[in-house]
Amino acid sequence: MKILIAGGSGLIGREFVRQSLAAGDQPLVLTRQPEGSLALPAGAQAIQWDAKSAQGWGEIINTVDAVVNLAGENIAGEKFFPARWSDDRKARILRSRLDAGEALVEAIQAAENKPQVFVQSSAIGYYGTHGDQALTEKSSAGHDFVAEVSQQWEAVSKPVEALGVRRVIVRTGVVLSTLGGALPRMVLPYRLFAGGPFGHGRQWYSWIHLEDTAAALRFLIANPQASGPVNLTAPNPLTNANFGKALGKVLRRPSLVPLPGFVMRLMFGEVATVVLDGQRVLPEKLQTLGFAFRFLTAEDAFQNLLGKASV
Repeated sequence: MKILIAGGSGLIGREFVRQSLAAGDQPLVLTRQPEGSLALPAGAQAIQWDAKSAQGWGEIINTVDAVVNLAGENIAGEKFFPARWSDDRKARILRSRLDAGEALVEAIQAAENKPQVFVQSSAIGYYGTHGDQALTEKSSAGHDFVAEVSQQWEAVSKPVEALGVRRVIVRTGVVLSTLGGALPRMVLPYRLFAGGPFGHGRQWYSWIHLEDTAAALRFLIANPQASGPVNLTAPNPLTNANFGKALGKVLRRPSLVPLPGFVMRLMFGEVATVVLDGQRVLPEKLQTLGFAFRFLTAEDAFQNLLGKASV
């Protein structure tokens, strides 16, 4: 299978490309920085684009079986500490998602041979904050910044459905990996014996191992029954406090030192809501379709990712 991936040089994209190559597929990665292709697994083809238009690469759509859109500026920023959400940064976060999606739709509309499936990235932030309520793909959207961005992000690729392209929307939770994302930020305090809950610790963390994230994407591409929104989270979400206890157990560190919510808000501003608020999201559709998770508990995931380094 020939697969075009926008945002393929990011954390999820690289693992998806690795698994695709191992399965004998041909991944083509759209990237704004050709030098970034050095981070891609050997065998992946990097194609330069401006993340705003189909200029210079649009005809490639005629040759691919699937399109995966993972493109968009990181909500928390690329540095170790989260970047504050200024009005300008909020606008860039939204625009990066809309521009990339519109470019992909433009290419598909112009193509004589349409891809069979389009996978649209989104986030569980779509649901907003609902306390302890269990959320499935049928749950309603929220109204905060991340929820509104997610709704617009999802809507940008809807026109492909009218072209006969099956569209899957993946609402991804906290992706666990030592290569990037949230986990390295969480691990450091535990290494220093200063780990503990964020805020009150009762907010839910709906997590998923990086390997399961990419495997689920491949599963959804291959399954003709998959369409519409699909939650990419493991079946066993945890409260922040219990998530920290599981992490501390694997690292052989205590999880006792809380970081008060007001301190996080003073330090990072509104972006602190990413960790101080949470969603209890369940992968109902993935399980109904028959996807087999490799990592069902957070402790299993931490053991796989950190166990050898915990001594």
